[in-house]
Amino acid sequence: MKASATTSMQLGQQLQMTPQLLQSIRLLQLDGLQLELEIRRALEQNPLLELDEESTASPVPEPADGMSDVAAFDELPESSLWDVRGASWNGDDSDGLQRIAADDSTDPHLRILQRLSMALGEGDLAIAAFWLEHCDDAGYLAAPHAGLLDAGATRFGRTPAEVEGVRQRLLSGDPAGVAARNLRECLVAQLDALPGRVAGRGLARRILDEALELLGAHDIAGVARQLGRDEADIQEAVRLILSLDPRPAEAGAPMESTAVVPDVVVWHADAGWRVALNPAAAPRVSINAGYERALADGEGSAPMREMLQEARWFTRGLAMRYDTLLRTARVIVERQAAFLERGEESMAPLTLKDVADAIGMHESTVSRITNGKFLQTPRGTIEMKRFFAVRLDGASVSGAAVRAMVRRLIEAEPAQNPLADEAIAALLARQGVHIARRTVAKYREQLDIAPARTRRRGARPTLLARAG
Repeated sequence: MKASATTSMQLGQQLQMTPQLLQSIRLLQLDGLQLELEIRRALEQNPLLELDEESTASPVPEPADGMSDVAAFDELPESSLWDVRGASWNGDDSDGLQRIAADDSTDPHLRILQRLSMALGEGDLAIAAFWLEHCDDAGYLAAPHAGLLDAGATRFGRTPAEVEGVRQRLLSGDPAGVAARNLRECLVAQLDALPGRVAGRGLARRILDEALELLGAHDIAGVARQLGRDEADIQEAVRLILSLDPRPAEAGAPMESTAVVPDVVVWHADAGWRVALNPAAAPRVSINAGYERALADGEGSAPMREMLQEARWFTRGLAMRYDTLLRTARVIVERQAAFLERGEESMAPLTLKDVADAIGMHESTVSRITNGKFLQTPRGTIEMKRFFAVRLDGASVSGAAVRAMVRRLIEAEPAQNPLADEAIAALLARQGVHIARRTVAKYREQLDIAPARTRRRGARPTLLARAG
């Protein structure tokens, strides 16, 4: 009987805490845009809440330990001194990127032709229009490729190879993947069109070439077995594939570019690193003092008193979010100071548990507060998740640091005598980093760099997918 009463009491306490806990957990995991929408919704639904737009003080109190690396908003540095072009937290749209002029047409095929008109002659542009005529709304060929190729060659008096060449221009154009014969060709074209070196591109290409059916069945374990790779590597490549657009023609409309608004600002001052919440991403909400006093004195209806309780939960949840975010950022900056100063090769091993232990919270809380959050640093706007790096087995450095070392060695290799994976492993061993040749190959593949035999033939390092 006593045990039953204790259980009932625990359940009662648990039920009583549920609304507040759910509120806090939800606010922790929201990204900046989601938080803005949530605050707007709360203000509309609860008249007791009001937005404090004038105060320039920090939205959370200074830590009790008195550390000086938390600045008030009016102490933030001049953005021109540390901001990175194209990644400004203050919303300055001065990155200088070229933009395609907007037009009045809502026809995606017409927009694609307008973009091609600067690169193709009149004859090839007519062939491009022919291919687009035979594409469905998503951008795939709506008839068999062989028949369209013959029809195009006949209509325009060109060889099939020339007609196909124009289709290839569409496949690699903007947006990439248009006029594809099937999903695989569409996604491969988008992979190849991604600029620079892209982590996981080579493995993603293999998945599309060799295991697309297993991927469609969501059988990650089966894909890993078929390709002989770890499931973690497969998951990373699958994330890249999922970022591609299976309906490329519908992506042809011009989209307004939106800069990431960082949640935390980090800069170097007074021989140390300073950390502050970005006021643009940390709106403060308070309870109307007049309403709160009146309700505390017993005035008002039951629904109003319920609104007061909800308002208190919301403001406390916001305070918890800001406090947890700031404390988490402080630990990350402290542990990754070498990376901020010197770059990728100094990325230290860091796990969610390390941060959770440092701030006295659970790993799941750290996972929620770092998901979708960004730090603005002198090295650019960086997602908080990127600062977490797994320790390399048997070494005191992180895998991310070793990957950067592999990239540096390859970039400095003689053009006519590229370094084989075994040679890279040997050079790293001289620096005290002992890894197997297959680990070097794994990191090289993540960096989207071809094997030495292919680099020796003069192929572009970014075309790993074509290196076989």
